[in-house]
Amino acid sequence: MSTPRIHDCVRDVLRYVEAADYRGYDPYDALNSPVVRVVCGPSKWARIAATQLVRRCPLNLRPLLGIHKGHNPKGLGLFLWVYAKLYAMEREPRYLERIERLLDLLHDLRSTGYSGNCWGYNFDWQSRTCLRPRGTPTVVNTAFIGHALLDCFEFTGNERALEMATPITEFVLRDLRRTRGDEGFCFSYTPVDNEIVHNANLLGASILARLTEYRADDRLAEAASASVAYSMNRQREDGSWYYANTSAQKWIDSFHTGFILQALRYCLWSGVALEQERAYQRGVRYYADHFFLENGMPKYYHDRLYPIDIHSPAQAVAFFSREGERYRDLADAIVTWMLDNMYGGEGFFYYRQGRWRTNRIPYMRWSQAWALHALTEYLCSQSERNPYGGHGTACRTDGAGRADKLL
Repeated sequence: MSTPRIHDCVRDVLRYVEAADYRGYDPYDALNSPVVRVVCGPSKWARIAATQLVRRCPLNLRPLLGIHKGHNPKGLGLFLWVYAKLYAMEREPRYLERIERLLDLLHDLRSTGYSGNCWGYNFDWQSRTCLRPRGTPTVVNTAFIGHALLDCFEFTGNERALEMATPITEFVLRDLRRTRGDEGFCFSYTPVDNEIVHNANLLGASILARLTEYRADDRLAEAASASVAYSMNRQREDGSWYYANTSAQKWIDSFHTGFILQALRYCLWSGVALEQERAYQRGVRYYADHFFLENGMPKYYHDRLYPIDIHSPAQAVAFFSREGERYRDLADAIVTWMLDNMYGGEGFFYYRQGRWRTNRIPYMRWSQAWALHALTEYLCSQSERNPYGGHGTACRTDGAGRADKLL
C-alpha cells in the first residue's frame, strides 16, 4: 500500500476533525433528541426502536430532531492516540498542542461519582437489559482511553497522561460487577449491569495488565488473569467467541473479535496469562481466515458479508498492522479496500456499506476516529520510527526525539 496516499488521507481527515473541534454526531445518539425523549417516554422498546431508526436511516435526521454535535469521550481518546503516534513518528510540536487540548477535554468529561477515572458516552443508551444514562462509564471506553493515555505518555513523555491513566485501576477493580465462574470471573460492561460480553471483559483485563508496569499492586495481575481465564474458557473450538453469553447475543462478528484479540495481545505483552498464547494464536487465525475476502473486503459476521461497517476494516488494519510480517499482505489488502471504498475524499469516511446503498453520514467517533486510529497504526508499522518497536513493545520518548525501549 502506498504510504504517501495514507499520509494524504490522514492530513485531510485531521483537517476535517480539527475544524469541528472533534465534535460530531454518533450512530447511537438518538436519545439526545428532546423530541425522541417525549415520544418514547418510559418505554424501553420505544427507545430501542427510535435509536435503531435514527442509526439505520441513510438520511441524517438529527438536525430535524434537535440533536446537536458533541464530544464523545471514546472518540477523543482515539484522537489522542492518533496524535501521540504521529508525534512519535514526526516530532511535530503542533501535535503536542493538540494532545493538550484533548487531555483537557478528557479530564472534563470523566464520569463522576466513581472510584477512579472512567468515561462513558455523551448520550443515554438503552439496551435490552437497562437504560444507561449519559455519562455512565463503560469498561470498553475506559480501556481504550486508558491505552491511548499510556501510549501518549510513552511516546511524548507527557506525565499528565500517565496521571490520568493510573486511577483507572480503581474503577475497574472496585466499581465493575463480577460474574464468577469456576475458572475466574467476568467484568461487567458498566457498573449498573451484569452483562457478560467477552470483548468488554477482556478489555478490562488488558488495561489492568498494562498498568502493572506502573503500579506495584498484586491485585492488577491477579484480576486480569482471572478475567482472561473466564473468557478463554468460553472460546469455541474453532478459535472464535460469541459476542456474549445470552441466547440473543450469540453472533460472531468481525470487529468485536478484533477487540478481543487486541485485549489478549496486551495481556500477553504485559506478561499476564502467558498460558493463553496458543489459544490467542488460534483466535488470530480464525479472525484472518473468516472475515475477509481475497481483495481485503471485510465481512461483518463470520457467515455473511453485509452490512460492511467502517469498524470492521478499521479494527482489522489496526490489529494486523502490529501482528508482524505474517499478516502484512492481509493488512495491505484491507487498508487498500478501505480507502478505495469507504473514504469520501472530503476528509471523512463512510459509516456503512450495504448491498444496495451506502450510508455516508460522517460520524465523528464511529468513523473518523477509528479510521484515523487504524491508518496511524499502519503508518507506525511502516515507519523507520515505529514507536512500538519490533514486536509491539512501546517506546518512551523524551520529547526531544530520543526513544528508549521500555524494559
